[in-house]
Amino acid sequence: MEEQNKKILLVEDDPNFGTVLRDYLTMNDYDVVHAKNGMEGFEKFKKDDYDLCILDVMMPYKDGFTLAKEIREKNTEVPIIFLTAKAMKEDVLKGYKVGADDYLNKPFDSEVLLMKIKAIIQRKATDSVADSKQFEFTIGGFHLNSKLRFLKYLGGEPTKLSPKENELLRLLALHENDLMPRELALTKIWRDDNYFTSRSMDVYIAKLRKYLKLDENVEILNIHGEGFRLVINHKA
Repeated sequence: MEEQNKKILLVEDDPNFGTVLRDYLTMNDYDVVHAKNGMEGFEKFKKDDYDLCILDVMMPYKDGFTLAKEIREKNTEVPIIFLTAKAMKEDVLKGYKVGADDYLNKPFDSEVLLMKIKAIIQRKATDSVADSKQFEFTIGGFHLNSKLRFLKYLGGEPTKLSPKENELLRLLALHENDLMPRELALTKIWRDDNYFTSRSMDVYIAKLRKYLKLDENVEILNIHGEGFRLVINHKA
């Protein structure tokens, strides 16, 4: 099934720049709604659901900071990127205080904006999965209770997992048959993404593979440079 295009609210009062930016983002498979000022932007925001908002700071009628505050009152989760012609430290701090996820100073490289959008949307998506409250999983012939940190195979005795083994297997189970990004596990479990934590995670993956060996229909695949997949081959 093809994923629906992510919807972006672009609020930019410069008509030429706004049109160019809207067309560029549309070319890159985003569904873009362009508002010409803060008041119009808030009206459009109230009428629809957006995956991300891009707000110019300096606008007539209502500036980007005021608009961001109003958006945050209605939705605490939607990512916000500010565009500004001023690179003043006070403005940057003010932007983050009202809930900005990122900042770009004009003029900027449109490809940099594109990368920021992709990274923020991906991060929000993976965060929502990782923050799931689910704690019981069926993994082939295994049962995982991540609250008790027990992994049990069929009618056998439960194995007590270490905290990191438990969290890693839980994340893999939440992404069953899908990619679990390497950086997600490192930031959620190890709180850092560097060479040493990455090697440490590989050791824990090897430990989990040993536990899961009991069921030949369950395996953890290494997706080179991306992360891991917990694959369960359901019997026909």
